[in-house]
Amino acid sequence: MNEEFAAGLAPQPPLPSKIYGTLESNTDSGGQGKCSRKRSYLAVAVLCYINLVNYMDWFVVPGVLEKIQIFFSLGDSQAGLLHTVFIICFLFSAPLFGYLGDRYNRKIILGAGILLWSGVTLGSSFITESMAWLFFISRGLVGIGTASYSTVAPSIIADLFEKDHRTWTLSIFYIFIPVGSGLGYILSSTMEQATGHWSWGFRVTPCMGIVGLALLALLVPESAHRAATRQVEKAGDQGEDSTWCKDVSSLCRNWSFVWSSLGVTVLAFVTGALSFWIPTFLCRAQFLHLNLSSSTEEKCNASNSLIFGGMTVATGILGVVAGAEAARRYKKINAQADPIICAVGLLASAPCLYLAIMLAQESIVATYIFIALGEFLLSLNWAVVTDILLYVVKPERQSTAMSLQLCVSHLLGDAGSPYLIGVISDAVQKSQVQWSVLWSFRSLQYSFILCAFVSILGGGCFLLTASRIEEDRKKAARPLQGFENKGYHSHDGQLDKLPEK
Repeated sequence: MNEEFAAGLAPQPPLPSKIYGTLESNTDSGGQGKCSRKRSYLAVAVLCYINLVNYMDWFVVPGVLEKIQIFFSLGDSQAGLLHTVFIICFLFSAPLFGYLGDRYNRKIILGAGILLWSGVTLGSSFITESMAWLFFISRGLVGIGTASYSTVAPSIIADLFEKDHRTWTLSIFYIFIPVGSGLGYILSSTMEQATGHWSWGFRVTPCMGIVGLALLALLVPESAHRAATRQVEKAGDQGEDSTWCKDVSSLCRNWSFVWSSLGVTVLAFVTGALSFWIPTFLCRAQFLHLNLSSSTEEKCNASNSLIFGGMTVATGILGVVAGAEAARRYKKINAQADPIICAVGLLASAPCLYLAIMLAQESIVATYIFIALGEFLLSLNWAVVTDILLYVVKPERQSTAMSLQLCVSHLLGDAGSPYLIGVISDAVQKSQVQWSVLWSFRSLQYSFILCAFVSILGGGCFLLTASRIEEDRKKAARPLQGFENKGYHSHDGQLDKLPEK
């Protein structure tokens, strides 16, 4: 027996087990693709900061929507179309970035996206009132830029962390969705009040984006999975010859992915409609309830944007943390914990949203309370749904899966919900012989009822996810192509023995 063979039989220290689809190379990669824990945490901090800026750019428009409508002479349906254009461009570009993210340098893709959305947002602040069509185009281009980040960034976090560390880092990352959304309302409305023009809020986030771009280049390492994959390819193992169509075909047969994606679609539909129209709805409710004069209506709208933004930040942080912690604890006794928590969040939010809508004419305080409860329950899902995707999908398809889920959820969700609410609102107002303050309020009130019933459908989708999640998680954890995925753990914390292929 030669010395090399004998050395190969020497006992080796056990490899650390990884969870939810993280890859471990069967060969020594020589340390490539790995980075220190401190560097990993710095990378997550940078990604969280950019995620904050990302969602601030999403919601600078709703924070001053009333002023934009007046500036460009837009009705409710046209105003809703602003968000629809943004989301349609977002969703059609997401699959492209998912494909690129699974195959090429993710930092370059993220950097290009940040540069695009920051530059276009800054440029849109200088558009004149006679060029409303150009403002619509600018929102579409911002959607394309943000698609690169929302698609690729979670995959980088998945490569850097494992087990509970990954669940918590994803939770922190997704906390910045509601925080960024709320700060977007606050920033745009505050800048408008301070400067007297809505456009100044659009000039702050691009500066923050450039700072994020510099931090990305300096502090975020190249994806560990991509580096490890390249190491295998250099050794001559090219792996499975996969194409985007093959990846999509495989994902469509993954029922946990399909049902959870439909659940996320419902979540996007509801949150998209509420986040876009709630400040305007609350303003109309106060205008009706307190018999405010028309001269105070603009101040009413600005104050509601600030209050709703603060509520979104607070309930988002509490909801994401509560959802992640509940999932972590409940998974110890039930392997179906994640989709069950998502289902409970959507089902419980439905009566809260309904009461918030119906009580608005009687009590603004009650409306705020039930909106806050509804937002909290919806926020339970943000980190958990991404965690579901990352452990039911094989790692080499995760960026593609992320992009496909984003595409479907936005296409059938918030791409159309703000516009649909606006169309229903306009139709209700036109059904009246004469415009009145009462029917201006009720038109939005009747439109919003749709959101409460749609939430129930989303809860059902996550319950169906729970029925298949254990089977699909085991499939995603099987050894594959020179890597061993030590990703599946049963709910009692023991590593399941997976069948050989």
